[in-house]
Amino acid sequence: MDEKIIDVEEVMALLEERKFAELRDLLKEANPIDVAQLLGEVPEEKLLLLYRMLPKEDAADIFAEMEHEEQETLIRAFNDREIQEVIAEMYIDDAVDLVEEMPAIVVNKILRHADPETRKEINELLKYPEDSAGSVMTTEYMSLKSDMTVADAFERIRRTADEKEDIYTCYVIDPFRKLQGTVSLKEMFLVPKDTLIEDLMETNIISANTLDDQEQVAKDMAKYNLTTIPIVDQENRLVGIVTVDDAIDVIQEENTEDIEMMAAITPTDKPYISTGFFETYKKRIPWLLLLMISATFTGAIITRYESALGRYVILTAYIPMLMDTGGNAGSQASVSIIRGLSLDEIEFKDIFRIQGKEILVALLCGATLALANFTKLLIFDKVSVVIAAVVCSTLLLTVVVAKFVGCSLPILAKRVGFDPAVMASPFITTIVDAISLIIYFQLASHILSI
Repeated sequence: MDEKIIDVEEVMALLEERKFAELRDLLKEANPIDVAQLLGEVPEEKLLLLYRMLPKEDAADIFAEMEHEEQETLIRAFNDREIQEVIAEMYIDDAVDLVEEMPAIVVNKILRHADPETRKEINELLKYPEDSAGSVMTTEYMSLKSDMTVADAFERIRRTADEKEDIYTCYVIDPFRKLQGTVSLKEMFLVPKDTLIEDLMETNIISANTLDDQEQVAKDMAKYNLTTIPIVDQENRLVGIVTVDDAIDVIQEENTEDIEMMAAITPTDKPYISTGFFETYKKRIPWLLLLMISATFTGAIITRYESALGRYVILTAYIPMLMDTGGNAGSQASVSIIRGLSLDEIEFKDIFRIQGKEILVALLCGATLALANFTKLLIFDKVSVVIAAVVCSTLLLTVVVAKFVGCSLPILAKRVGFDPAVMASPFITTIVDAISLIIYFQLASHILSI
């Protein structure tokens, strides 16, 4: 049966009419993720009442999918039993995410009501560095012994599956928890029940270390089409797994961070709607100040050639076009290179090959733009051939320089340890603006003898 899509107005109407039985049935039929989204849209004073109407078996899953603001509101309103129930039912990685996002007073309340084993696991995972594989893994995986038969394995899976986040890939470990191999549920279904796990397991294992970068782990999962990846410590002991849903979250977070940095915004992990105006201001203003100060160089260049502009005022009219075209050309190159770097398609050793390719592309693009602009200047603007030659020569050179700078800076930034996304549109545009003006006025000085 298809799960019902619920509407917040319908829910609020049932709530106001006190049709609680009908409302419970409606919530029960809906997808937990849709219910979590719904709870983010209802008035805060109705949130706890609606949450308490949820089916008990779905409540923890729905809670884990909610935004942190709604989670905090509920935790502050929960009684002791409700906190214990929701923490006990959450997967450990979701519980860690919850603790990381809550204020100290709420964290204390959560940990106080968690059972000792859960509290210990949460504290262990919190010790891993931010953005590491250890910080996003879960310890609730399915482990088997190599001397088990398939029948023994199925019996273990049946007994413990409810406590595990994933059972479709099982991990074979020795008595010291060292990772020996993997075996899938599908493979076990296709062989006789007396088959030994050691005869069935795959020993060529793709794994990651707890300290590996979470983005690289997510990329490896995508590269090898994995739904889970085992996470081992320095002694190759299995300590957890990263699941595909967490990998998707990591990729989404990293892409969002790159987009924000490319737009000269300090990254934030909060949704736009949940971010206050003053916090948004603080994320944007440092970059705007930096770019404003750097843009003063273009003003200084124009001032230096003020006398030349006074003699040929017509040159001023084409400054915006040259600067915009250069910025756009540089952005095209930088965005392509940044994307290639993020997908590990480009390495530092490729820099000369990339520069050569971009210069050829720039010559073709620049020549096409210069030819089109030359025709426009003569026919529509009716300027002299000499002025048109100055403008169009500058245009060609600007495009070449812009694409060269745009393809080089992100690669060099990554080489020295910076995020390549920093070297995106705003910085590229500022640099290219200054260079294009210098080229423009130098050509004008020589060709027009000013």
